Amino acid sequence: MKPAAFHYHAPATLDEALALLARHGDDAKVLAGGQSLVPMMNMRIARPEHIVDINRLDALAFIRAAGDVIEIGALTRHVAIERSTLLRERLPLLPVAAQTIAHYAIRTQGTLGGSLAHADPAAQWPLLAVALGATIVARGPNAERAIDASAFFVSTMATALAADELIVASRWPLLPARTGWGFELFARRRGDFALCAVCATVSLKQGRVAALRVVVGGIAPTPSDLSDALSTLTGSNANASLAERAGHI
Repeated sequence: MKPAAFHYHAPATLDEALALLARHGDDAKVLAGGQSLVPMMNMRIARPEHIVDINRLDALAFIRAAGDVIEIGALTRHVAIERSTLLRERLPLLPVAAQTIAHYAIRTQGTLGGSLAHADPAAQWPLLAVALGATIVARGPNAERAIDASAFFVSTMATALAADELIVASRWPLLPARTGWGFELFARRRGDFALCAVCATVSLKQGRVAALRVVVGGIAPTPSDLSDALSTLTGSNANASLAERAGHI
């Protein structure tokens, strides 16, 4: 199928992109990697009147350390996260998760910011953003604001992003010392959408659980944080029975 007719815009600057979004509001869609938007347009599930292609905004593609967080630009491709030496050294959970996204061709085009904005319940980045307490940085025509991931995802493919705002970056806190993590994705075939995905982090102090967080994706309209239900495990000895006990709660 072919998409419905639309007006195409390719802004050369961030200010120009924001001006277009402010002018066209809900009638406009941002094109980054296009790995979700283009198929939806081809099937006419999405019929935007205006497409704002931000691929010329190279300044939005970066991965850098900033104190105790890693900042990642909205236009950073999945494959760049997968290959990042900085992330492999300081936040290896992100490259591991990036490797599970669809197939290589899609990872070379799809972007972190696009995935966060699209807010697919089965996607990896919304799940990881909630699990790690990431912050999404959005810029509008007059100001920039930082939104906690737990408040950013509102429902299925719906976020707290305003029609005239654009995600410009996200900030990912480094895990504390003596923190382990796990990420598992369950799908019918490698590269398929997840039926369910789980991220867990466990911080230890003197051999006991100091903090435990478990977030599940793909089972509800937004990532499901199960940490409160597991709070009774705080203070438990970190031994082989811990995971079994957690699985029965």
